[in-house]
Amino acid sequence: IDKDALDAQIKERKIQEATEKAQNEKLANEMKQNDKIMCLLEEQQKNDIRNINKAIGEFRKNFQKPETRREFDLSDPQALKRETPARLSDSDPRCSVSGLQKFMGEDLNYAQRMIFQKEQLREWSLQQQKDSRSALADKKRSDDLYDKDRLELDRKAMELQRADEETRRAICAATKDFNRAQVAELAERKKLEKYQTMKDDMAEISSLLQGDLLCENPKQAANSLGSHRVMTDRWKGMSQDQLMAIRNSQQQQVLEKRKLKEEEHQRNAEWDRQCVQAARAQLLLERKQQRQNQEWRRALDSVNAELSQEQKLKNIHLKKEEYSNVPTAEYYAQFNTTSR
Repeated sequence: IDKDALDAQIKERKIQEATEKAQNEKLANEMKQNDKIMCLLEEQQKNDIRNINKAIGEFRKNFQKPETRREFDLSDPQALKRETPARLSDSDPRCSVSGLQKFMGEDLNYAQRMIFQKEQLREWSLQQQKDSRSALADKKRSDDLYDKDRLELDRKAMELQRADEETRRAICAATKDFNRAQVAELAERKKLEKYQTMKDDMAEISSLLQGDLLCENPKQAANSLGSHRVMTDRWKGMSQDQLMAIRNSQQQQVLEKRKLKEEEHQRNAEWDRQCVQAARAQLLLERKQQRQNQEWRRALDSVNAELSQEQKLKNIHLKKEEYSNVPTAEYYAQFNTTSR
């Protein structure tokens, strides 16, 4: 049994499981964030609808009162109270000179009333004509605005589509460049770490072989066979200064290693932040595109519904014209082919 290969497989399996777990946790966090954003957007939409309804109610209450309507005089509950009675008393000066009171069925103000009614009808007719012309002008303006808005929406849709494509290409290019830079930086860092490790090892070996670590007095413990050798019977061990220098060097190495780890952690955090920002920007663009598609779809459905209603009315009219003639006996006789 190849134990090393099995251990390597087990290690790779553990690394793979840890990676999958981290990816699942990241996906779950993103889903939670998206749900939170969706809840906030729904709450904001509800508040906007509530404020709009409140503003409409205030507007109707302040600027669309019943007494400001044109036909309010027909349904005014105080109209009879404000009118002057037909006759105040028998001595009313409005009565005739002969002293008689008005009789039932008399209509002395017929001519004035007819003149007033004709004038009123004329005013109403002129007002209706004016309203009709104003309505036609408003309809024409609304049609022109609708055409302009439709063209503007089409232009904005094309611009958004182009901007989306350019943004996707820019994000892909930036991601590719960043990945290349990260790979190059990682290779350079590994190379520097390897060189620094080799240099530290060589410095440590040189310090142990040529320095004052192995003796208190190099001259006293010097050996004639070489400067890197000492006489063991004369060597007293390392001094406190030498031990302190070694500890300081080790402490410095620990601090440098910790600093390198911290820099790597910061780079990884910055990379994660940039990825999250890019994904969030992409999600916002997709949601905006979905809302615009829904609006266009609702407008198209409304137009299709109107066209369908018109087609149904035409079909009903055609059916009425088609079946307006009553079939005769000769018409049914041509289908009676039963043998006798």
